[in-house]
Amino acid sequence: MDFAHDVLLFVHLLGMAALFGGAFVQVNVGQRVVNNAMLHGALTQVVTGLLLVGLRERDADAEVDHAKVGVKFGLAVVIGLLVWVNRGKTIPDGLYAGLLGLTAVTIGVAVFW
Repeated sequence: MDFAHDVLLFVHLLGMAALFGGAFVQVNVGQRVVNNAMLHGALTQVVTGLLLVGLRERDADAEVDHAKVGVKFGLAVVIGLLVWVNRGKTIPDGLYAGLLGLTAVTIGVAVFW
């Protein structure tokens, strides 16, 4: 079980890096787009996050903070939907800032909650 958890956590962190990195590299670009890194990173985050919670729920000794999971899942779904709907399109500055900000908030919830 530990190995499966570690692999899923590794892939989850790769998804986070792809999502945040895909957005962050466009800070100084004139026309921002939802690129493949953002799309696949967001989808990876949702899928691996659900699998990580599922593994945690199966472990009798582990406790799951359902409030934290709910907040992170809600943020991930919003990010995922925004990225999915706008994939390949030029996005306005407000949406770009929102995606970058929501991603940073999600990381903050994971680290500080």
